[in-house]
Amino acid sequence: MALDQFLHLAERDLRERGSKKWTAYPDCLGAFVAEMDFGAAPCIIQSLTAAIQNQSFGYLPAAVSQNMSQSCAGWYKESFGWAVQPEWIYPGPDVLGLLQYTLEFLSDQDKPILVLTPTYAPFLPIAAATGRQVVEIPLAADGLQYALDFDALEAAYARYGGGLLLLTNPHNPLGRVFTKAELLQLSAIVDRYNGRVFADEIHAPIVYSGSRHVPYASISDEAANHSVTAVSASKGWNLAGLKCAQIILTSAADREEWTRSGYLTMHAASILGVVANTAAYESGGKWLSDVLNVLEDTRSRLQYWMQDMLPEIGFRAPEGTYLAWLDCRELGLESPAAFFRERGRVALVEGKDCGLGGEGFVRLNFAMPQPLVKEAVERMRLALDSR
Repeated sequence: MALDQFLHLAERDLRERGSKKWTAYPDCLGAFVAEMDFGAAPCIIQSLTAAIQNQSFGYLPAAVSQNMSQSCAGWYKESFGWAVQPEWIYPGPDVLGLLQYTLEFLSDQDKPILVLTPTYAPFLPIAAATGRQVVEIPLAADGLQYALDFDALEAAYARYGGGLLLLTNPHNPLGRVFTKAELLQLSAIVDRYNGRVFADEIHAPIVYSGSRHVPYASISDEAANHSVTAVSASKGWNLAGLKCAQIILTSAADREEWTRSGYLTMHAASILGVVANTAAYESGGKWLSDVLNVLEDTRSRLQYWMQDMLPEIGFRAPEGTYLAWLDCRELGLESPAAFFRERGRVALVEGKDCGLGGEGFVRLNFAMPQPLVKEAVERMRLALDSR
């Protein structure tokens, strides 16, 4: 199907596709899981079809993996001017799997895990499962304009003496795209306390006009040496279920450790996922550009619909991602996501699950056909009116 056809799919059509997004809550609009409803680029379908016809279902060959690394490096250089070496890029199953590897093998087990909150909700239980201390550092908020709280970060590092910092940029769920100046200031603090950074940059392909993604490891030699970067085509090209991400190791010491301990993480990557990611990086640029145009238009329409129908809920258009961070604190609801799921039949992410600073918020995925995004807002309005 062409992209235009996906833009007009009805709710029943999406449910028939069977993804978690549309089956976990069968009576709700699926606006929670971070995946798009726009299918995949034709070049990806063609590559997967050829792999299936070739019955390429075995374990991942080195040549296929290396081809993906070359393609990923080429895309990052063209898109962001980051000349990362292909030999520094390795496959893994997804960002969470890469985080687990980093926590176990590339960070000090005696140091805490520092998390900038609100954050991608699964980061918190994964960090807690290590048994290490988890320190939540809320971002500074001026209304709905968020920024890194450098004073709080400095104080945390001074108190705990280092540790691994979890950074998501473009930010999930806030939609911030941090500037190079912000990242340089962050890096200076991390380096001063001999800390480390896990940079989740999985949403890097989804950035809107007026903002530009800057890979954290690209800003300085110091940042490259103390960071681990996790990327994937899964968000930009809608491939999450194919289980393939890339870990970029810009530290020589980390690459040496990977040769000793990275086998199982690399082994968890799907060969079809690697094929799909390679096709996305090599030939998916036009499709991604078209999707960004759709998302940017939807973002503008969502802002209008929110102001028109839900003025009591705060919303600031994200700089990146297809995620809307909605401020429901004035509504007096203990669990706004549960309320809108039960009363409005719209499935959202509960903000408090994203850590300190998320209480009273919800996250809405607007990468749906526009009529369904509007319907989600209308259902939320009806739910509030029914109280």
